[in-house]
Amino acid sequence: QVQLVESGGGLVQPGGSLRLSCAASRGIFSINTMAWYRQAPGKQREFVAIITTAGRTNYADSVKGRFTISRVNAKNTVDLQMNSLKPEDTAVYYCNTFPQRNNYWGQGTQVTVSS
Repeated sequence: QVQLVESGGGLVQPGGSLRLSCAASRGIFSINTMAWYRQAPGKQREFVAIITTAGRTNYADSVKGRFTISRVNAKNTVDLQMNSLKPEDTAVYYCNTFPQRNNYWGQGTQVTVSS
């Protein structure tokens, strides 16, 4: 019954941009703070960005100034615009609520930043 589907990942050169999208059910999207997380090879999953139902945002220091999280209400999606990408941003990106719910984790979308 829970559907969180990430999309938009791919291969990009350093300095490039990608826009990720997380499609959620209306019941989840409308009442929850939503977040993006990522897990890089050899590392634990980490927080990237959050957005409340009122549109307030916060970011991990590592992405602040480069990434922008937004809610697209008409589509029940949570997007992540990623600019000035670095190789260190390479990871599988996931969306979830904040605080996270373990059964909400989806497949994620792979972002690879490489020359």
